[in-house]
Amino acid sequence: KHILIVDDDPVMLRTIKGWLEGTYQVTMVNSGMNAITYLAKNKPDLILLDYEMPVVTGAKVLEMIRSELSTASLPVIFLTSKSDKESVMEVLKLKPEGYLLKTMSPGEILKALDDFFIKQKAK
Repeated sequence: KHILIVDDDPVMLRTIKGWLEGTYQVTMVNSGMNAITYLAKNKPDLILLDYEMPVVTGAKVLEMIRSELSTASLPVIFLTSKSDKESVMEVLKLKPEGYLLKTMSPGEILKALDDFFIKQKAK
């Protein structure tokens, strides 16, 4: 399975790539616009999208993905460091396939992704 990670923080990108690359094929981009450019030519099995990014926010990127026929059905899981109720509700309004907290352990994040792909297969 191929996962696209979109995050403006290079340390976070490398960290998550390190957690996932034994199990998944990982591509990293460091901005929402780079993600949209990448998606014009590539279709990953899942997009892990940082919710809080400068210039083009995660919410805006998701909107752009959903508005293009070629990418509308790509699954998106938000990565966020905000776990307060208001932030979570904002994220869920956008109807992503899920959201993961950046504070979760590598094991928890891997398990969430494995579970996601198992559910996808069952559909």
